[in-house]
Amino acid sequence: MSSSKRTTQPGDDGFTRRAFIGRAASTAAALTVVPRRVLGGPGYVAPSEKITAACIGVGAQGTRVMMDFLKQPDVQIVAICDVNKESGDYVEWFQNELRDKERALLGNTEWGQDWKGPTSGREPARRLVEAYYGAQSQSGQYKGCAVYSDYRELLEKLKDFDAVIVGTPDHTHTVVSIAAMKKRKHVFCQKPLTHSIVEARRMAEVARETRVATQVAVSNQASEATRLLCEWIWAGAIGPVREVHNWSTRPFWPQGIERPAQGEPVPPSLDWDLWLGPAAVRPYHRAYLPFAWRGWYDFGNGPLGDMGCYSFDTIFRVLKLGPPESVEASSTRTFSETFPIASIIHFHFSARGDMPPVRLTWYDGGLRPPRPRELEDTREMGEENEGLLFVGDRGTIMCGFNGASPRLIPESKMQEFKPPPQTLPRSAGNDREWIEACKGGKPGGANFEFEGPITEALLLGTVALRAGKKLYWDGPALKVLNVPDAQQYVRREYRQGWTF
Repeated sequence: MSSSKRTTQPGDDGFTRRAFIGRAASTAAALTVVPRRVLGGPGYVAPSEKITAACIGVGAQGTRVMMDFLKQPDVQIVAICDVNKESGDYVEWFQNELRDKERALLGNTEWGQDWKGPTSGREPARRLVEAYYGAQSQSGQYKGCAVYSDYRELLEKLKDFDAVIVGTPDHTHTVVSIAAMKKRKHVFCQKPLTHSIVEARRMAEVARETRVATQVAVSNQASEATRLLCEWIWAGAIGPVREVHNWSTRPFWPQGIERPAQGEPVPPSLDWDLWLGPAAVRPYHRAYLPFAWRGWYDFGNGPLGDMGCYSFDTIFRVLKLGPPESVEASSTRTFSETFPIASIIHFHFSARGDMPPVRLTWYDGGLRPPRPRELEDTREMGEENEGLLFVGDRGTIMCGFNGASPRLIPESKMQEFKPPPQTLPRSAGNDREWIEACKGGKPGGANFEFEGPITEALLLGTVALRAGKKLYWDGPALKVLNVPDAQQYVRREYRQGWTF
């Protein structure tokens, strides 16, 4: 990437101009590809202008995100890292989803003929990267993608690259991202930003200290819908907003269960110790992965941590929220190590400028708020049983879970509504914002410093759920004021050798 577009800091060897061609075998992973479309034609991206990135965590979601970045002409995937070599047991959104998306990416309907189920891991990801770049090369071959099982080894040995794309489970987001930022690597991280409240504060601090480009995978922050909601509500479309309701059908994974009585043999492709990372050692069991880890306190953040990252981002922007004053939760039966099957969590925020106090209520497990009296009987509430309601003194806006398709209700009110002029700049997309920030552009809208406080508030909901009591919160001090026992959930314990 061109050094003219970067911020150079003293002693920062990672921020110098890259040489992409003719590297030694030890850094062969950073070799660039000259696509056929580039030879003498438009669309050319000089090798020195490309962001070189390593993907850390390439399960099902990590592979989806990797494919998104492979499509970007100014991004070059140079390395893959995952604790699992390869397996066909990942969770898909529909049958053959991953295989069909890979076929579409490659333009090859015969790709994955020996598919034995949803296959992911570091070796399938490497094969996909090399097939994609090979299809664009003059020779039709490409063998330049390095592979690692331990992100620490990657960061130590792969010297000359720009960025990491983190797709690991929640409990390892912080250790991976902070290690990368301290190496002056730009970081794109899956949501939620962190596993604990203290981690969210520290992630924002390290991002500020290192001045690398950061972004969380919260695509709706860059959407037209989020901008419309801001412009409408700021212009007084429904008057002062005093209530917000946000509901989700999650979980789609097991929770509300106890720990398995006995462990199972570790699959031969998996490094279980590396997967556990900073979490306490426990025997392997299929109850934890793939994907099922979201419901376990030690590894995930339940439905709120999974989906609230999207909706809370929109809500915080629209209502200019800061730390909540208090949070209280109720739920179905609680368990010692997993989130309950369903819960309701109330967040109370104080007045901000000319905006009044507001109560934000989260529902999951199929629970949802009462149907608004303004909503016609013939209309669905939200989209696909999930949704978001902004309730103002002079009206209500209903939209999809993360703010999509906002409409005043009833529809007659929407038909009469005259939208205010656009006042906010539009976005080229969440991924593009980060790529441009890596090149020296302005920070992405979902950068760690912005998302850190949202994550702190979001995860306070999970603390209230575990504490079982109403919590009064001192945001700047990261302290529960009235329930000392709840403070243990604000931070977490780290296994020796895994602190940040």
